[in-house]
Amino acid sequence: MEEITLDFNAAPAGQKALDAEQPPVKVVLLALDQGRFDARRSLDELAALAEANGMEAVATVCQKRSTPEAATMLGEGKVEEARLVCMNTGAETAIFDGELTGSQIRNLSAALQVEVLDRTMLILEIFRARATTNEGKLQTELATLKYRMPRLQGLGEALSRQGGGGGGGGGARRGAGETKLELDRRYLRGRIEKLEERLKELEKRRDETRRARRKNGVPVIALVGYTNVGKSSLTNALCGAEIYEADMLFATLDPTARKLTLPSGLQVIVVDTVGFVSRLPHDLVDAFKSTLEEAACADIILKVADASDSEAAEQLSVTDEVLSSLGCDEIPQIVVYNKCDRAGVAPYDPDVLLVSAKTGYGLDALRSRMDEILAHRVRTIEVVLPYDQLALADVFRSRGSVLAEEYRGDGVYYKATVKVDDLHRFEDYLI
Repeated sequence: MEEITLDFNAAPAGQKALDAEQPPVKVVLLALDQGRFDARRSLDELAALAEANGMEAVATVCQKRSTPEAATMLGEGKVEEARLVCMNTGAETAIFDGELTGSQIRNLSAALQVEVLDRTMLILEIFRARATTNEGKLQTELATLKYRMPRLQGLGEALSRQGGGGGGGGGARRGAGETKLELDRRYLRGRIEKLEERLKELEKRRDETRRARRKNGVPVIALVGYTNVGKSSLTNALCGAEIYEADMLFATLDPTARKLTLPSGLQVIVVDTVGFVSRLPHDLVDAFKSTLEEAACADIILKVADASDSEAAEQLSVTDEVLSSLGCDEIPQIVVYNKCDRAGVAPYDPDVLLVSAKTGYGLDALRSRMDEILAHRVRTIEVVLPYDQLALADVFRSRGSVLAEEYRGDGVYYKATVKVDDLHRFEDYLI
């Protein structure tokens, strides 16, 4: 029997152009407008997703109709129009703005005579290309396999039925054997089970890290928001860390944690989480749940939006939907409009902070706001520690901050910030 090999690590469509620095792959965008959302906005986002995957959207074919065509989503006339557009523009791929079934992918590919992807497949390809940590790669592969499982039958001739029977002479007959489709499904089910087991192990480690943070009393600040609103840039501006940043969707995927000292001296951990996008595939949300749960376990959530984007309010609503699904409604939240240096008219709302990671505008106000919310965690105290008790000063340096230090005859004077949980250690030495 022929051995089954599925190469899910092959370079995604469009990624070859990025790797070899070749011209971007030309693609045509397809959409069915049923009036459920802003089709133009969605197509603009799809074009940005294609660009992030090393592709160039050269044309758009959109059809307005209340019900989709079962076989191809688009009507017969629009499919023919799309075929001519692909041929005249030299497009190698067509991307549909929505999810397609396996048979619809096969039918559209045959009709257009080019490779066909849907919106979810494109996002999965971007995630697969950008994930750098072991957990990120496993999560992306799991989401990809779960998405492909019900679509195997439509993903190409490679999944055709194996030949059987007739061998051995004398009219001998063998059974048709197991089809390649069945073998592929069995392979995928086994691979999915292994990935889920490995991710459970990694999730246990992540939980242990969270418990260690809680035990040490280190507050966690989670940055969440739409992709490409500048979360990584804001983290770099606040913490002085060097996280990769770029003006494209999903420039960074894997969560990063950095230490930040607030004006009060309180040390916190800032976590930059994966970005959101409208209609984020459910399999991706499930696969990256352990990563997104950094927000659910945070002490403060910074909801970051792009002040220069006219759809910033809609982006925040997408963020709110995901956070609500994770049970984050009771966690203190700060709305932050980044890139205000680009904005023509800034939104007026006393609860919204305007910042610019590029120029540094508003960062001090943001730090102060975080301090206000966490004020119950720290106190500023003055103590004189006897020389035989100077080991206690390490508490200031490791869990708070030293504001003043003076050597005296009876000991060392400290003015310092200390966590409320540590106050009892200094009761005998307070001034």
